[in-house]
Amino acid sequence: MSKSVVILTGAGISKESGLDTFRDADGIWAKVRLEDVATPEAFERDPDRVHAFYNHRRAGLLEASVQPNPAHEALARLETRWRDAGPENQVLLVTQNIDDLHERAGSSNLLHMHGELLKARCLSCNAVSDWRSDMSRQSICPACGDAGGLRVDVVWFGEMPYHMERIYAALGDCDYFLSIGTSGNVYPAAGFVEQVRRHGRPTAQTIELNLEPSEGASLFHHCLHGPASEVVPAYVESLLDGT
Repeated sequence: MSKSVVILTGAGISKESGLDTFRDADGIWAKVRLEDVATPEAFERDPDRVHAFYNHRRAGLLEASVQPNPAHEALARLETRWRDAGPENQVLLVTQNIDDLHERAGSSNLLHMHGELLKARCLSCNAVSDWRSDMSRQSICPACGDAGGLRVDVVWFGEMPYHMERIYAALGDCDYFLSIGTSGNVYPAAGFVEQVRRHGRPTAQTIELNLEPSEGASLFHHCLHGPASEVVPAYVESLLDGT
């Protein structure tokens, strides 16, 4: 019998790789107003400021010291070994993170619901292109050649997250739902556990792996708390031991 796993990851899984979280006391939104850099209105009002914010974050992600940690690597290992245990088995990784650490660790069945920092989207032709350098109002779209229409391909506040239809379909059909490194207060992702409990398989198991209890911790069947680089590899091994 096939078994499917859906994994949701948030900023907490990348914190140990040297990337800032958002809602911690020392997180990104404690240092800059999201209304100034993470909304369509902010980009229309002051594109230079928005570009500068994401240029800084892009440069930080590309620093040599920022690498996948054992939690990223454990999830990539889970995907490979779970699939090897049965050809119909599947692990779908849904991340709220806009970094590429899951890809670098080896995960391949991956959905970025909030977009990707290393991609640009053209407002003129809607093409999405890889982008690893600074971006400005003078940047030229590789697809259509238009200048001035590029923005980072990140879902801003007030915009619809990507891949929602596929995500909800997977939540309704999974045997395990793992939530890793999330605050539990940002929707729609914060509602995924309730979606599984109410509309998923009756036997589906929900597990929270987090540094500390999230706001929705009581909704999970099981909770394991501690650093992601410790609790995620340990749980992955226990899951694989049962296959």
